[in-house]
Amino acid sequence: MQKISGKTIIILNVNGEEKEVAVKPSDILLNTLRNELGLTGAKPGCENGDCGSCTVLVDGWPIKSCLMLTVEAIGKKILTVEGLEDAPTQMAFVHNWSFQCGYCTSGFIMVCHALSKIHPDANDHIIEEWLQSNICRCTGYEEIRDAIKSVLANNLISK
Repeated sequence: MQKISGKTIIILNVNGEEKEVAVKPSDILLNTLRNELGLTGAKPGCENGDCGSCTVLVDGWPIKSCLMLTVEAIGKKILTVEGLEDAPTQMAFVHNWSFQCGYCTSGFIMVCHALSKIHPDANDHIIEEWLQSNICRCTGYEEIRDAIKSVLANNLISK
């Protein structure tokens, strides 16, 4: 375990690349991604873990980056929406009009991307459970459900 005090240079694996960043022990991952690495897809919203607009994947699991200290991410693989590069989930959100203002979209895309990898055969109950982790103030969630269902259906077809 690396001892962190004051500002310390650490290495993070972000979107498949090793990145050096100078952090304090109290820095949260959301701010490090946005302010130090210029990855602004994860959005600050509530900053207490309720809204999910800051969701990224850490070792394949959705994590609210406003609740994770940057130093906790040492040795883990972080994936942001910028690292998806036209993944099926992104395309499904476009084709299903699964966004309005767009502020929450990257968080929902990350949750849905992880869901498609972890539960490729997810039923309606699992989808609803996973979508509860994020909040959208603009839509009725129907388009978001349609997007993830289309990704899951295409996963089954391509097997």
